[in-house]
Amino acid sequence: MEENGIISLETQPDTSWKTQTLLIGGVLGALVGVGAAYLLSKRAEQKGTQLSITPGKGVQLGVLLAGLLRSILSLGED
Repeated sequence: MEENGIISLETQPDTSWKTQTLLIGGVLGALVGVGAAYLLSKRAEQKGTQLSITPGKGVQLGVLLAGLLRSILSLGED
Protein backbone atom coordinates (compact mmCIF):
# COMPACT_ATOMS: atom_id res chain seq x y z
CA MET A 1 0.00 0.00 0.00
CA GLU A 2 1.42 3.39 -0.95
CA GLU A 3 0.40 6.57 0.85
CA ASN A 4 2.18 9.89 0.37
CA GLY A 5 5.10 8.24 -1.39
CA ILE A 6 5.79 5.83 1.49
CA ILE A 7 5.54 2.14 0.81
CA SER A 8 4.21 0.16 3.74
CA LEU A 9 4.95 -3.54 3.77
CA GLU A 10 2.84 -5.62 6.09
CA THR A 11 4.53 -8.88 6.98
CA GLN A 12 2.73 -11.94 8.20
CA PRO A 13 4.18 -13.57 11.31
CA ASP A 14 5.81 -16.93 10.64
CA THR A 15 3.44 -19.49 12.15
CA SER A 16 4.77 -22.54 10.35
CA TRP A 17 6.45 -23.75 13.54
CA LYS A 18 3.09 -23.74 15.30
CA THR A 19 1.49 -25.82 12.58
CA GLN A 20 4.42 -28.22 12.55
CA THR A 21 4.32 -28.56 16.35
CA LEU A 22 0.59 -29.27 16.32
CA LEU A 23 0.91 -31.86 13.57
CA ILE A 24 3.81 -33.68 15.21
CA GLY A 25 2.09 -33.58 18.61
CA GLY A 26 -1.15 -34.88 17.13
CA VAL A 27 0.54 -37.75 15.32
CA LEU A 28 2.62 -38.71 18.36
CA GLY A 29 -0.43 -38.52 20.63
CA ALA A 30 -2.44 -40.73 18.29
CA LEU A 31 0.38 -43.27 18.06
CA VAL A 32 0.82 -43.40 21.83
CA GLY A 33 -2.94 -43.77 22.32
CA VAL A 34 -3.23 -46.60 19.82
CA GLY A 35 -0.17 -48.28 21.32
CA ALA A 36 -1.63 -48.06 24.83
CA ALA A 37 -4.97 -49.47 23.67
CA TYR A 38 -3.17 -52.32 21.90
CA LEU A 39 -1.16 -53.19 25.00
CA LEU A 40 -4.24 -53.09 27.24
CA SER A 41 -6.25 -55.31 24.91
CA LYS A 42 -3.32 -57.70 24.47
CA ARG A 43 -2.92 -58.08 28.25
CA ALA A 44 -6.65 -58.69 28.71
CA GLU A 45 -6.54 -61.26 25.91
CA GLN A 46 -3.62 -63.07 27.54
CA LYS A 47 -5.47 -63.20 30.86
CA GLY A 48 -8.57 -64.48 29.09
CA THR A 49 -10.71 -61.63 30.37
CA GLN A 50 -12.48 -58.65 28.92
CA LEU A 51 -10.92 -55.21 29.29
CA SER A 52 -12.63 -53.21 32.01
CA ILE A 53 -11.50 -49.95 33.52
CA THR A 54 -13.05 -49.05 36.86
CA PRO A 55 -13.91 -45.45 37.75
CA GLY A 56 -11.07 -45.47 40.27
CA LYS A 57 -8.57 -46.51 37.60
CA GLY A 58 -10.00 -43.83 35.30
CA VAL A 59 -9.41 -41.16 37.95
CA GLN A 60 -5.86 -42.44 38.51
CA LEU A 61 -5.21 -42.26 34.79
CA GLY A 62 -6.63 -38.73 34.60
CA VAL A 63 -4.40 -37.52 37.44
CA LEU A 64 -1.39 -39.17 35.82
CA LEU A 65 -2.12 -37.49 32.49
CA ALA A 66 -2.62 -34.11 34.18
CA GLY A 67 0.80 -34.48 35.82
CA LEU A 68 2.34 -35.43 32.48
CA LEU A 69 0.83 -32.35 30.80
CA ARG A 70 2.08 -30.13 33.63
CA SER A 71 5.58 -31.57 33.15
CA ILE A 72 5.42 -30.95 29.40
CA LEU A 73 4.34 -27.34 29.97
CA SER A 74 7.24 -26.75 32.34
CA LEU A 75 9.78 -27.79 29.68
CA GLY A 76 9.91 -24.25 28.28
CA GLU A 77 10.49 -22.56 31.63
CA ASP A 78 13.94 -21.77 33.00
